[in-house]
Amino acid sequence: MAATLRVCALYPDLMNIYADRGNIQLLRARCGWRGLGFELRASSLGDELEPEAHDLLYIGGGQDRDQIAVAEDMVATKRDGLHAAADRGAVVLAVCGGYQLLGRSYQLGERTVPGVGLVALETIREAGPRLIGNCAIEADLGYGPRIVAGFENHGGRTYLDPAEQPLGRVVSGFGNNGRDGCEGVRRGNVFGTYLHGPLLPKNAWLADRLVELALGIELEPLDDELERAAHMSARRAAGV
Repeated sequence: MAATLRVCALYPDLMNIYADRGNIQLLRARCGWRGLGFELRASSLGDELEPEAHDLLYIGGGQDRDQIAVAEDMVATKRDGLHAAADRGAVVLAVCGGYQLLGRSYQLGERTVPGVGLVALETIREAGPRLIGNCAIEADLGYGPRIVAGFENHGGRTYLDPAEQPLGRVVSGFGNNGRDGCEGVRRGNVFGTYLHGPLLPKNAWLADRLVELALGIELEPLDDELERAAHMSARRAAGV
């Protein structure tokens, strides 16, 4: 019997900008093309999170007002479930605003927005322009170094604790803060990144790697001519 990828979309009604819902659609498609099952659930404001019920948990980006409401709810209703899910090896993928909420806090002016503390980082809304543009990073997720390309647009600057591992090294663009050459974060199967676009349709190999980690299997390759073209287009946009 084929495996089934059980996905939980966190706050899909509130955290979904820059076509981030395309990440879920791409995961569904790549599972279907391989004969794998795909189950999608949503967890939003006020919903408790069952840590054993999901193989992959996903949260996208949102506007500041929505992000504040989500942050408070995540701490109140989902923090313990997220930690338990991550501890057992479930994949957590967080993009932009969702990525910021993985850390300890987001300093937004005089307001401190709480995070769930899955990774050791802080985000600060500092003076200066937003970090906007096409971005490419080099990441090694078990296949050797590969390029991840996407689009970033964030006012917050994120700083990892020294012991924390970035998702990748910036090749083109700003990354976490425009200073240290790092982008995103990875701890075990927890991944955070600023790259929209959406992320996975521009980097189908990354989607496959997340499925492999979530299910503990090795995927057979697909005919990815169109996916490679999309990836190369994103790379060219970033100047890589």
